[in-house]
Amino acid sequence: MENLEKLNFWKDRRVFITGATGVLGLNLVNRLISMDADVVAFVRDWVPRARLIGSWLQDSGKVTIVRGELEDVNSITRTLAEYETECIFHLGAQTIVNVGNRSPLTTFRANIGGTWNLLEAARILNTYSNDIQCICVASSDKAYGSSPILPYTEEMPLKGEHPYDVSKSCTDLIAQSYAFTYQLPTCIARMGNIYGPGDLNFNRIVPGTIRSLIEGKRPVIRSDGKPIREYFFVGDAVDAYLVMAESMEKKKFFGQAFNFSSGEKIPVSEMVKKIISHFGSDFEPEILNISRNEIADQYLSIAKAKKILGWSPEYSVDRGLELTIPWYREMMAK
Repeated sequence: MENLEKLNFWKDRRVFITGATGVLGLNLVNRLISMDADVVAFVRDWVPRARLIGSWLQDSGKVTIVRGELEDVNSITRTLAEYETECIFHLGAQTIVNVGNRSPLTTFRANIGGTWNLLEAARILNTYSNDIQCICVASSDKAYGSSPILPYTEEMPLKGEHPYDVSKSCTDLIAQSYAFTYQLPTCIARMGNIYGPGDLNFNRIVPGTIRSLIEGKRPVIRSDGKPIREYFFVGDAVDAYLVMAESMEKKKFFGQAFNFSSGEKIPVSEMVKKIISHFGSDFEPEILNISRNEIADQYLSIAKAKKILGWSPEYSVDRGLELTIPWYREMMAK
């Protein structure tokens, strides 16, 4: 009965997704297509390699591709209005910490300006039609900044220090502001390191390590290998967003944030060794110890999501890797 209700909830629902070619966006679109939602994918760059994993965009009659940038408020407003959007997943952002360090202004424009452009467009449209019923905004565990107290809970202050972290703190607070001031139906997801099929950002530790091993090379760790992280399988992340969107319409918890994570705390070096073990390889990772401006340890409490949303992760890291590694083998063979 629960699965039927979920299918009925999304059937023919008009959904707008930013960041549709990222690992989370790709998997979310796939899931929504399987439930017969009408999806508009807002895409900036459509690089050739993305076609290896995004052929569904051309094949499915349920997906409309709109080329545009988050920095262009008119493009966002036009798209939301013309496609009579009912639900928004705002996943689009510049998501790489090192890129943020190298290019803070473009990171701020995309992540901060892009968020207020989207929310302002939604606010204006809802004054006329009130069609938009839920807006799910992607924040990050990095929005909390560094803290001597862990795990992070949703009541802790947001105090990012480095450009990417600050951009996610601002994204989060802007979303809260629009919810509390204008009653815009907005809620926020704070997640850690998402991995899984569809991630082509090979400077991330999971896809980068897998690619190195497939190519017969030693994996590289930019840090000293000691930072503790949670690695969150994309299937669980998709479930979390869908449950949050479905629950928000019923419970009206506008402006609230929820932490989502795997619950497994793993040092970077141990995560790399775990991937190596799945390959049956005897490689040792090369530890460069050159990373700068990154938070040492980060992990989240998911007690609130369990209590209010009834959500909990289904995939262990080992199970997630079992599903992820074959995808990269097939993708790289192409």
